[in-house]
Amino acid sequence: MRSMRVLLTGSTGFLGSYVAEELVARGHEVTALVRPASDHWRLADVRFLLHKIEGDMNAVRLLQPKLCELNIEAVIHLAWQGVRNSEHNSPRQAANVAATVEIAELAAGIGASVFIGSGSQAEYGPYDRAIREDDAPRPTTLYGEAKLAAGGKAARIAAAAGIRFAWLRVFSTYGPRDNDYWLVPSLIRELKSGRRMKLTACEQHWGFLHARDAAAGYRTVLEAPSASGVFNLGSADAPPLRETVTKLRDMVDPSGELGFGDIPYRPDQIMVLAADTTRLESLGWRPAVDLADGLRETVAWMSQSKPPRRLRDCETERAPPNI
Repeated sequence: MRSMRVLLTGSTGFLGSYVAEELVARGHEVTALVRPASDHWRLADVRFLLHKIEGDMNAVRLLQPKLCELNIEAVIHLAWQGVRNSEHNSPRQAANVAATVEIAELAAGIGASVFIGSGSQAEYGPYDRAIREDDAPRPTTLYGEAKLAAGGKAARIAAAAGIRFAWLRVFSTYGPRDNDYWLVPSLIRELKSGRRMKLTACEQHWGFLHARDAAAGYRTVLEAPSASGVFNLGSADAPPLRETVTKLRDMVDPSGELGFGDIPYRPDQIMVLAADTTRLESLGWRPAVDLADGLRETVAWMSQSKPPRRLRDCETERAPPNI
């Protein structure tokens, strides 16, 4: 695969930083669109290997002349505001739809030939089995509805411009550099502090995908000329959540107290979070990080000194913890 010139949004977020690293490692030339106030600590390892352009997601057309000079060939859009559970039914989700439309129109305006957007399993809503791309979307939150709408509108713009379009619906991811408020890092933090972690009964069957494997999914779709349409990006292996939580507890502190049943299930509780990834696997993608190895890596990273993290609500998307 030849090197491509890629515009990446959301690079300072958790998953976005892994995508940036993956693309650079494969020899692609990455231009990161970043907000002026964004914190770049996650990009420390590739900071000298990226081009950075500062700009507002809602005014990206102002950047079109500069981006035209860079001869951008592909746009990968991961940025999204309001990813926390508390924001999932906020009216601000509509702004993300408008921003995605702006990015898709920008891709057409600068002559890009590929547009890859970041969707979510929330577009599907609850299912009691592994979800396929042809399953009917039935989102239960404004967040899921916004993701679904954004993907549909971007697909129309791409089709009109003759751009190859792909929409990756991301399921639950984890790994070093994650935000503190998601399940895996919050559990590690609580156990290290000797506090009881409040949980549901954890009877759910839940798949976790390491962020490196997720990033490889984006890169695979970028490099495959035939890759278009919707792709699930997650783990098909969905062990009982109680099993995963207990395994993580034993890595951190075998005597740590887990409060199974302290939190009641929500009315829209997701009991099975598993992705049928047959479409993506047909392109040659396979998860490479074993869950136990990935959890150990995350525990080790959180045990090391690291730069201060600012908890932001403008991040790349992943499934909510919904524990």
